[in-house]
Amino acid sequence: MKAVIFLIIHFFVFVLLTLITQIGGVLYLVIIYLHRRYKLKKWKTTVLFIGVYLFLTYLVVPPVASLFGRVRISHNNKINASNYMTILLNRNYVRKDLNDLLIEVSKEIKDEGLKVQYLDAGFPFINGFPLPPHLSHNDGRKVDISFIYEEEGELTEKLKSTSGYGVFVDPEEGEINQTTICKENGYFQYDFPKYLSLGSKNKHISFSEKGTKKLIKLFLERKEVQKIFIEPHLKKRLNLTHSKIRFHGCGAVRHDDHIHLQIN
Repeated sequence: MKAVIFLIIHFFVFVLLTLITQIGGVLYLVIIYLHRRYKLKKWKTTVLFIGVYLFLTYLVVPPVASLFGRVRISHNNKINASNYMTILLNRNYVRKDLNDLLIEVSKEIKDEGLKVQYLDAGFPFINGFPLPPHLSHNDGRKVDISFIYEEEGELTEKLKSTSGYGVFVDPEEGEINQTTICKENGYFQYDFPKYLSLGSKNKHISFSEKGTKKLIKLFLERKEVQKIFIEPHLKKRLNLTHSKIRFHGCGAVRHDDHIHLQIN
């Protein structure tokens, strides 16, 4: 019975690490084998796992990912990850043409404080491999972008949550409340991202309508962009009428905490 419990625990950890990082599950099995084969102490096993994982993430995965048509999102003074965990968990990979688009848009940004801060993009390997909890981030063609916020009237890089998700720009009186509509129709998962914030912060900053609209319009000018998802009430509030701005459907989750960008 004890052996069965250990097997279940190892299987659970394998699945969890695979879903979160793509490479962590396989590495976990290898390290467990080495632990038993050479009777390593637990602290040595832990150090070995962390060390090999970091080695793979930073030195091995990037060149191998290129064989699958993926590259890490490039950083410059106008592009960065909103949360370093995105990089550490290998969730910052896209197709080269999407990376090029992000770079080109960043070069067009003139406003002080306006930046492309990305959230989850995709894993480095295999088209169709899921990136939980997202439904469609499985081919290198999608990336989530943070909203722009203001602090004392000035644009800021600060965000409202630790993960970048889960703190919403709620509908105002008279605006469409898509969350209520979807949940009343049985789509209970629609506001699930509220559980993924990892904690709210910077409560003094506010959503920048002007800054967010400017960033979205820069993306809309690119012919490679196929779709942009934001919540219907924000589309109307920002007076965005372009046909590329779509409603993602009640089967997804609400998009008033980030921008979903997708290329052809």
